[in-house]
Amino acid sequence: MNKLDMTGLTTMPAQVWGGIRLVPLVREEPVAGLRLHRRLYEGYGQVQVGPRTHYCSYIPHGFVADWSDEGDEENAASEAAAYGTQLGGHDGGVPDRIPVRRHHRMAKRARTKGVAHKRLRFLPLHLALEGYLALHFKGPSIVWDEWSQQAVRQGLSPRAEAAYGGWAVSGLSEALRIFEIHPGQSGVLVYAADALAAAFVVPHPDDYRTLHPTLIEDLYGELVHQYAHFGAPVPDFTAHIRDSPHLRTVADLRAAARAQERLWAENHDTLMTDRLLEGRYAFERVYRMDAFSLWRFLPSFRRGLPEQHIGEVITDHKGCVAYLKTFRLSEAQIRRGHLLSTLHDHGWHLESTAVALGTGYDALVSRIHDAGFAALLNAHEVGRRSRMTRRT
Repeated sequence: MNKLDMTGLTTMPAQVWGGIRLVPLVREEPVAGLRLHRRLYEGYGQVQVGPRTHYCSYIPHGFVADWSDEGDEENAASEAAAYGTQLGGHDGGVPDRIPVRRHHRMAKRARTKGVAHKRLRFLPLHLALEGYLALHFKGPSIVWDEWSQQAVRQGLSPRAEAAYGGWAVSGLSEALRIFEIHPGQSGVLVYAADALAAAFVVPHPDDYRTLHPTLIEDLYGELVHQYAHFGAPVPDFTAHIRDSPHLRTVADLRAAARAQERLWAENHDTLMTDRLLEGRYAFERVYRMDAFSLWRFLPSFRRGLPEQHIGEVITDHKGCVAYLKTFRLSEAQIRRGHLLSTLHDHGWHLESTAVALGTGYDALVSRIHDAGFAALLNAHEVGRRSRMTRRT
């Protein structure tokens, strides 16, 4: 598996608010046997990712995937996960304290009194971001002289990336509040200044209606924030129907309008394919749920591609997307991913990596500094190698 298969999803005409464009995704049929649920949380979260490793983060919401046979509403509600963390008090003021909740692992099967249910609690986007932050996390696999003892012993720890909440993306909250939800809508593509910011897909239209508000609580990259803030308003979809002797009845006019909608959808399908579906990804299975599998994925980090996304996806037994959530990387994040991947592929040997990147030793060292990894280098040894390289 190296691609996203969106079979069964159809794009509909977009709705525009300023620089935000929301493109509905409608399913021909809901995905049988899988539902997503939610429940309200409050505060920050402490997530355990290993026996002695955890981190604290603002966790706006989580999801529960329910692949149980019965899927009844009462049981679903009791096992559902969060959306919409509230930072205000009950009276709208600042709370006296913000509770910290403990989450064991990114994905954990729901249990009641030791009995495992067919429900999986997971933290959306945290799965994807943790995979990106852990990219070649252990650092050099060979103790080259140019790397410091910190790099050898601790790897890339700590490592952090900045993101913006949806409420900070200009125009997004208004767009989500006023836009209509299509009949059968099971997903949406979010564009900022006509750049694909995120994709969100769920297995059932009822799930989408419930989880639509969570988009404002999601994380968005720096590039998306900038595009939405500085970008000009984008053009809305309009149907152009020429006067024709064949248009004699209301039915003829309706058919012509639907033909325009299909034409727009075909054009947008091409854009979605070029920007999201044609990319090759590295998938890591997080959890198997009978006929479904939860994965997280990373892009190829190839330079020159217009857009690259990380994300998580639930696929059915045919590999088709049942659930999808993506996070668009900035150019700086792509450069860091490309640099780390190339270093890893060449055993963290700086000279070999410099040759692979088509650059010199000193230029590669500068790139490592610019990427924020300067502390991992042995400055004395790097300086000595640089002088030797210049003499030769």
